[in-house]
Amino acid sequence: MSDDEQKKEETTEEPQAEETPAAEETPAAEETPAEEAPAAEETPAEEAPVAEAEEAPAEDAGDAPAAEEAEASEPNPEDELPWKERRRLQKSRRPVRKALPSDTEERKSLRAQERKRKADLRRKQRAAAKAAHTAGTGTPPAERESNAAKVRQGIVVSSKGDKSITVRIDIARRHRTYEKIVRSSTKLHAHDERNEAGEGDVVRVIETRPLSKTKRWRLVDVVEKAR
Repeated sequence: MSDDEQKKEETTEEPQAEETPAAEETPAAEETPAEEAPAAEETPAEEAPVAEAEEAPAEDAGDAPAAEEAEASEPNPEDELPWKERRRLQKSRRPVRKALPSDTEERKSLRAQERKRKADLRRKQRAAAKAAHTAGTGTPPAERESNAAKVRQGIVVSSKGDKSITVRIDIARRHRTYEKIVRSSTKLHAHDERNEAGEGDVVRVIETRPLSKTKRWRLVDVVEKAR
C-alpha cells in the first residue's frame, strides 16, 4: 500500500477510537441520576418516623392533664375517716425527731448550743429591724391646759355667816333606765367677800381653792335678787 492510503486509513480509525470513550462515559452519566433517585426517594421515608415521634409527645402532653383531672376527681379515702383518725395518720407521717443523748452533760451542751443559735438569730433579726427602721417625727407633747373651773347656779338658802353663804343647787336629770325625771339637790358653801347675796337670791358660784373646812366655792355674781 502506498503512503497516502495508509494515512487515510489512520484518519478514519482515529474518530472511532475517540468515540469509544464517549460511548462508555454516557451510560455512567445516565446511571448516576438513577442511583441518586432512590436515595432521594428514601429521604421522605426516613423523615416520616421523625414526624411521628414529634407528634407522639404532643399526644402524651394532651393525655397528662386528663390523667391529672382523673386523679383529682377520684375521692380521697382519708376524707371519709373521722377527724381523730385523720390527725393520727398525719402525725404518723411526720419525721421522727432525733432522740436526745442519755448523757446529762451532752444534753446540757446541746441545749446551750441551741440557745446560742436562737440568741444569734434574734440578734440578727433585731439588727435588721433596727436598720430598716426610719426615725419619725414622733408625737408632739400634749399641751396642758388648766382645767376650767366649774361654775354652778343656785339659790341662796342661808347668809347668816360672815362672808359665807349656803347655796342650794337643784338638779333635774332623766333616769337612764326608767326614763323618768329625777330631781335632786345639793348644798354648797361659798365665799361672799362683800356680803352681797341674801337669802332667796339666784347666784352663780365658781370652784376655787379650799378657803376653809367646808368652803370650796366663791361667789361670782348675783343673777337675780329675791323679791
